[in-house]
Amino acid sequence: MQSISGWDTVIGLEVHVQLATKTKIFSGASTAFGAEPNTQACAIDLAMPGTLPVLNKQAVHYAVMFGLAVDAEIGKESAFERKNYFYPDLPKGYQTTQLEKPIVGRGNVEIQLADGSTKNIRIHHAHLEEDAGKSLHEGDFRSGTSGIDLNRAGTPLIEIVSEPDMTSAEEAVAFAKKLHSIVTSIGICDGEMSQGSMRFDVNISVKPSGSDKLGTRTETKNLNSFKFMEECIAQEVDRQIDLLEDGGSITQETRLYNGETKTARSMRSKEEANDYRYFPCPDLLPVVVTDETIETLRRNLPELPDARQARFVKQYGLSDYDADILGSDAGMSVYFETATEKSGNAKLTANWTMGELAARLNSEAISIANSPVSAEQLGGLIARIADNSISGKMAKEVFEGIWTGEGSADEIIEARGLKQVSDSGALEQMVADVLAANQAMVDDYINTDQAKRKKKLGGFMGQIMKASKGQANPQQVNQILAKKLNELL
Repeated sequence: MQSISGWDTVIGLEVHVQLATKTKIFSGASTAFGAEPNTQACAIDLAMPGTLPVLNKQAVHYAVMFGLAVDAEIGKESAFERKNYFYPDLPKGYQTTQLEKPIVGRGNVEIQLADGSTKNIRIHHAHLEEDAGKSLHEGDFRSGTSGIDLNRAGTPLIEIVSEPDMTSAEEAVAFAKKLHSIVTSIGICDGEMSQGSMRFDVNISVKPSGSDKLGTRTETKNLNSFKFMEECIAQEVDRQIDLLEDGGSITQETRLYNGETKTARSMRSKEEANDYRYFPCPDLLPVVVTDETIETLRRNLPELPDARQARFVKQYGLSDYDADILGSDAGMSVYFETATEKSGNAKLTANWTMGELAARLNSEAISIANSPVSAEQLGGLIARIADNSISGKMAKEVFEGIWTGEGSADEIIEARGLKQVSDSGALEQMVADVLAANQAMVDDYINTDQAKRKKKLGGFMGQIMKASKGQANPQQVNQILAKKLNELL
């Protein structure tokens, strides 16, 4: 238990995962992102009179796959209820969800922390439900306008509910990232958090260190960024501690956090138990999942993140650190393996994928799935570094060209005349010419103490690279230069 100034923090997460089905959970309407508002909501999504829902079989299979991935109990018979409440973007006036008999029961997720330690986070359950629509606001609440986009209404979700096992923002973020890695690895979610594919509700409370009595919790809803989650938790923990130490009390409430302004506010108070008037959905039969279906899904379950990381160490000789970064992100791992197949050099590919590529994607807020540089293109670039066709400095120039759409590495190298000079005869002549043209520098090198001569080599290297227009192979030049200068001593 992490203690802050005599206080313990207790955190639990409710994670909403949009399932990657092509149609909605109870209708044939499309779930594609980015359509014009209210063009993908049909009569069934709105519960118009005379319509009946039909359960999406793929959504059920995806939920079971998640349960298998976290070693959870699978509900062989689950049921849907109606959760009744009013909200502007809930056109039915109720949400079809699961309460008493969820499809996924208790499970476990192991997280790894920065100090190398691991911790087990318990899953209480995960249930199937439909998403609501989305409220759109422009301007402030006095003079602005609001609208409702119902395209998202009826999109299938699993809501993953953890036990309150996390004691710090680090643990909560590690757990959220691990869930993201799992659902994207098994292909049940695209993981695009900026599009709302994963959203986190964070329950936070504090209590005196060592106390067995839990404090009053608050719930901060709809966080769609690991960074925002970390900031939100730190801010809310500080707020609660300050309030309690000043003699105040915590109000159980729902809160919102604005990641842009770094501010949080109360949304509404929350009683001990909300009266949602759940009752069994009269339009849907219980969901029965057979042992045969479970075993078929288990056999066909894609590679999980932990297994992939271990394979990367064994197959590619990567360090545990590199394997953890590359293997934990499903999109990045596929990208890395595709690029490595093209380049033939796993370590160099790992460095470029985690370094130059990841930095550029992050700076421009682009997911790896939408990278302007394809895995094949990066692999082709790295192959030219590995065979000494271009230097590391040239490679960055070529990378920029690929990013802006100029073509493949080979095409850019040819068009810009960037091919590295690695012919030993040509390099020896180049070095000899520079030495002959800079006799004063040569005399200075010869008359300098041996311990200080290494610093003098930079001047010669600069002259040689200038003469070659940056195309001489630096390693070969360095070797030839050292040899020729030593012959003059």
